[in-house]
Amino acid sequence: MMKRICVAAALVSAGAIIGWAGSAIGTEGVATGPVKVPRGKLVDLSYSFNERTIYWPTAKTFTLEQVAEGETAGGYWYEANNFAAAEHGGTHLDAPVHFARGGDTADEIPLRRLVGRGVVVDVSADALTDRDYQVSPADFAAHEREHGRIPRRAIVLLRTGYGRFWPDRQRYMGTAELGDAAVPKLHFPGLHPDGAEWLVEKRRVRAVGIDTASIDFGQSKLFESHQVLGAANLPVFENVANVHRLPAENFLFVGLPMKIDEGSGGPLRAMAIVPRR
Repeated sequence: MMKRICVAAALVSAGAIIGWAGSAIGTEGVATGPVKVPRGKLVDLSYSFNERTIYWPTAKTFTLEQVAEGETAGGYWYEANNFAAAEHGGTHLDAPVHFARGGDTADEIPLRRLVGRGVVVDVSADALTDRDYQVSPADFAAHEREHGRIPRRAIVLLRTGYGRFWPDRQRYMGTAELGDAAVPKLHFPGLHPDGAEWLVEKRRVRAVGIDTASIDFGQSKLFESHQVLGAANLPVFENVANVHRLPAENFLFVGLPMKIDEGSGGPLRAMAIVPRR
């Protein structure tokens, strides 16, 4: 019940922030009138899961096994499948515990951290000319000079422009190879640890997402940005789709991962609600 209240409050709060009407929320966090879902254009921020879905070179890829398809003896149609995959691949969640001992697991992340006002920081001009680009505090300062201060508790999405390469593994990851030998050949942009610390300490963001395979750049050896964000108990969203279809600010982000008990992450269905102009 409390989680339902939290997500309703987050929807109304975010709607109020970006100009949508919503019912009032009482002092106990309970809606005092009908909740109005924010109106706007819906943008799908998740890639489909199939045989082309990109995973880390050493991870188990997505497989779909057909169990049944056809007319039954009872005269009705029936389809069913089994699926299997690593937690971390395609559009997915990194739960804090992924790189932080004692951090929230996938099932423990409060819904209020998965829904909120979205901000897109666009570094694609630099990242598309440097596969090893790392988003720094200077990039956030440049964003704020143009768009204003990143709000406290925002969900920040980093746009590197690499979504245009999906699902071409060679262009998206820097190598099409699989296995341990492929990992040193990965080249794609990410968030610099200093940038991660800036988001945590200076803006106290709610969550961070990126349109590449990892919040750390491909050549990272210590995954320091993962460590920084995990230690702050922040969810991370990776391989976020269609970031180029979002404005720089004033939209509602909703990212609902598979609720895997004690999971370190999982497949994510993310979307945005963008006000119509």
